[in-house]
Amino acid sequence: MKKILNSLFAHETLSREAAKQVLLDIAAERYNDAHLASFLTVFRMRPVTVAELSGFRDALLELAVKIDLSDFNTIDLCGTGGDEKNTFNISTLTSFVVAGTGNKVAKHGNYSVSSASGSSNMLEYLGYQFTNEEAVLKAQLDKANICFLHAPLFHPAMKAVGPVRKSLGMKTFFNMLGPLVNPSQPQNQLVGVYNLEVARTYNYLLQKTALNYGVLYALDGYDEISLTGPFKLFTKQAEQTVHPSDLGLQTLDPSAIFGGNSVPEAALIFKRILEGKGTEAQNNVVLTNAAFALKILDATKSFETAYQEAKDALLGLKAQKSLELLLGN
Repeated sequence: MKKILNSLFAHETLSREAAKQVLLDIAAERYNDAHLASFLTVFRMRPVTVAELSGFRDALLELAVKIDLSDFNTIDLCGTGGDEKNTFNISTLTSFVVAGTGNKVAKHGNYSVSSASGSSNMLEYLGYQFTNEEAVLKAQLDKANICFLHAPLFHPAMKAVGPVRKSLGMKTFFNMLGPLVNPSQPQNQLVGVYNLEVARTYNYLLQKTALNYGVLYALDGYDEISLTGPFKLFTKQAEQTVHPSDLGLQTLDPSAIFGGNSVPEAALIFKRILEGKGTEAQNNVVLTNAAFALKILDATKSFETAYQEAKDALLGLKAQKSLELLLGN
């Protein structure tokens, strides 16, 4: 590790192969905490390159618990977290709305990075039992159109860096990796990231894969479509800037999408929206994210058509039904 650190401190970067090997060695606990902290800090002082992020991703996917959901055409909807905006659980709600339209969602998630409640916090609170059993997850996809992949059950390699990340108490490149390492390798993905630089890095990386994707970044800092201002959308085909008014929607005040100060508060908001009792602002945010997810699944759909499909799923309580089926109710 000393040799690697010296080259990094000399402003050199890692090749994809070298980045992969470093992460494999980290997972094998070949380095001490001081070396690990130094390594993680390097990528706080300069951006991670596409080659480095690709190598880190290769290692985590190689080490992950394998799961084959390729019988289904799935989509993952998740964000990096780390935007420190404390919104309600937009990507999780969006996932249930998309499932409510009849599409299959293999959502990868974890405990919160920067909000009161991450997707894992929410589903655990609602009574979902995390599992990495393929047969169970396939049955959930079949029945509820959605299954949930709790990251720690699939990425045992992350345990090696857990204590150091916690001690550092700051974002590291591991926050960037979460949405890139869904162990089921879905065919489609809509992912939100916490800054524009990361959005561009994701776009460069994903261009080289077979994934059908969209990368989102709201220009005022959200890792999802917030409707509080314009957002960037990167796909294989194009990069575009979209304003709420382009979609026929009002620009929202950030307070309209606040997520509460605790998991129970967040759960109350979550359940009210799924029951069709969300505010107009909350509904519009969820439905807009869902509409863009549906457009990833079918690029021929207009935004208006996709939005209406999402609205039928939410207000027709089909999204709520997906949650009930997932929880076994």
